[in-house]
Amino acid sequence: MNFYEKLPNDMLMEFYKEVNKKIKKGENTKTMYYELGLIISVINRRGILIEKPSVCQQVASKQSTISA
Repeated sequence: MNFYEKLPNDMLMEFYKEVNKKIKKGENTKTMYYELGLIISVINRRGILIEKPSVCQQVASKQSTISA
């Protein structure tokens, strides 16, 4: 069981928002993406609906541009 699984939903969502904010600022992006993945996996297992993070949409659009 990881740290995020022990958090209540409201605190988990605050971590989600904070990690997204740090990624947008460019802070420790490799570590932050890893943490974001852990948080999203817990959110999904709990059945909480969220929008896809904007940072994920940016990566996806860059990849589609590169492969075109």
